[in-house]
Amino acid sequence: MGIENDINQQKFRNDYQRAYINLFYTYGFLMEKIKQIVGSSDITPQQYNILRILRGSHPKPLSTLQIRERLLDKMSDTSRIVDRLVIKKLVIKKSNIIDKRLVDVNITENGLALLLILDERNKEMDSIVSNLSKEEAILLSKLLDKIREKK
Repeated sequence: MGIENDINQQKFRNDYQRAYINLFYTYGFLMEKIKQIVGSSDITPQQYNILRILRGSHPKPLSTLQIRERLLDKMSDTSRIVDRLVIKKLVIKKSNIIDKRLVDVNITENGLALLLILDERNKEMDSIVSNLSKEEAILLSKLLDKIREKK
């Protein structure tokens, strides 16, 4: 078993190519698992990420710019995702009283309640990588951090 079998490709240009292709493939695998869990609550992983960010700052609002800086997926269209959360009554938007160019976003009681429901599935989310030992999980996190140091 391995990336070679998963994508039916036996040769890679080098070990670095194998590593980043493996990362891309694993990202897709993880996102599919997370989609299944949060999708049961009719939200996307990006919406879930924004709700978690807003819960972390609650009761203080965050601007869409501040939310974008904290997002896991930097390519997400923050304003569009926030608008969908407003429609679902999970967040509220207001103009910033100091800088009218900014929009402040706050999580609602409905949003907090939804996160409590999803918190009950944390063990299920953790189980996605539970075939790693604690030491392996720590090492993996360190290695992933090291990749981003290179920027």
